[in-house]
Amino acid sequence: MNVTATAQALLPLLGGKDNIASAAHCATRLRLVLLDDSRVDTAAIGQLEGVKGCFRNAGQIQVIFGTGLVNKVHAEFIKAAEVNESSKAEAADLAAKKLNPLQRIARLLSNIFVPIIPAIVASGLLMGLLGMMKTYGWASPDNALFVMLDMFSSAAFIILPILIGFTAAREFGGNPYLGATLGGILTHPALTNAWGVAEGFSTMNFFGLDIAMIGYQGTVFPVLLAVWFMSMLEKQLRKIIPDSLDLILTPFLTVIISGFVAMLFIGPAGRALGDGISLLLSTLIAHAGWLAGLLFGGLYSVIVITGIHHSFHAIEAGLLGNPNIGVNFLLPIWSMANIAQGGACLAVYFKTRDAKIKAIAVPSGFSAMLGITEAALFGINLRFVKPFLAALAGGALGGAWVVANHVGMNAVGLTAIPGMAIVQASALLSYIIGLAIAFGSAFVISLLLKYQTDDK
Repeated sequence: MNVTATAQALLPLLGGKDNIASAAHCATRLRLVLLDDSRVDTAAIGQLEGVKGCFRNAGQIQVIFGTGLVNKVHAEFIKAAEVNESSKAEAADLAAKKLNPLQRIARLLSNIFVPIIPAIVASGLLMGLLGMMKTYGWASPDNALFVMLDMFSSAAFIILPILIGFTAAREFGGNPYLGATLGGILTHPALTNAWGVAEGFSTMNFFGLDIAMIGYQGTVFPVLLAVWFMSMLEKQLRKIIPDSLDLILTPFLTVIISGFVAMLFIGPAGRALGDGISLLLSTLIAHAGWLAGLLFGGLYSVIVITGIHHSFHAIEAGLLGNPNIGVNFLLPIWSMANIAQGGACLAVYFKTRDAKIKAIAVPSGFSAMLGITEAALFGINLRFVKPFLAALAGGALGGAWVVANHVGMNAVGLTAIPGMAIVQASALLSYIIGLAIAFGSAFVISLLLKYQTDDK
């Protein structure tokens, strides 16, 4: 394709140079923040050479080109539009102004948890490996290798409040290192490990208040709330403390005040909130069973369209860190919804005679099978509507299966086929069957439904 011609052709369809506020790109999409979204002709953009889809999401106009091509288009586009290359952060900040409050919260939680996902994925993979070693008798639990891997696998969850403290403070506008310090206070060795509470814990009398000496290892909401308070406090202190004393007094007072407030009030309240959400979800899964999986699996892709699904990372991390649960039973359901989008998308390839739609459907479908659904979701399935409905049905059936068979995962972040790496060893076969059910049913339904499949 002529990258320069495509980039130049985009401009008038986006409302012209004067309508471009910023231009950035991710692995597959050109992300544009515009002054007036109503001036965009998304249908015409979809007709351009190399474009796999165009949609509005997270306050941005996002044009799908695919890996390896989007960076080339972006380079030519910023030349043609005569705009400075915007970083992802700058583009996201501009886009955030267009979001509603719920979407802003979801974006905030996404920015906090996405940087942490690699650490949780690594721990989850190790947990999966340990589970296989134990299940198939590859090594004794007393073996030095097993013991060391067990240490490696639990480390990220033990220091999870510290990791969250760092990224949350950065998002809330506080000092990230003070946020990490506050996370360290909540997981201090002087406090009983959260997973060892069953063996007993001590209390401390603080001016008449009995404070339970229990740590917050693996928790999410206590440190989120505490770091939010810390960041607000730090900003206020910087306004009233003289510049000459700021370096000394601001961090000193911030840590002391935030530490007391976190230990006495926010920590217990945050723990109760996290435990309440986990209890509600686990009770719903336990009592509603496959019906809950049917509902969640069917609705997940609808939620993805709004962008609110990014906030689920916090809930999933809370499930993993909860000593009474310790497993992510939501992610297998999301996996079913994602791979169903791939099945419905690939069915369009066999229905259409349009060469461009065929060219889009294959890579988009395979991308969804790897857990990245934007191209299939926005480029094919929503364009023709009925494939999207077929994918919802496939996700619902797959979700019902994995819940009925108690499939759980050891981490967050990986779905669909890559999710096999973090599924609990005892549930791997059920997970694979679930993928087949979700993909196959979405494919068949999408193939049998009647709808127009030409690009126009």
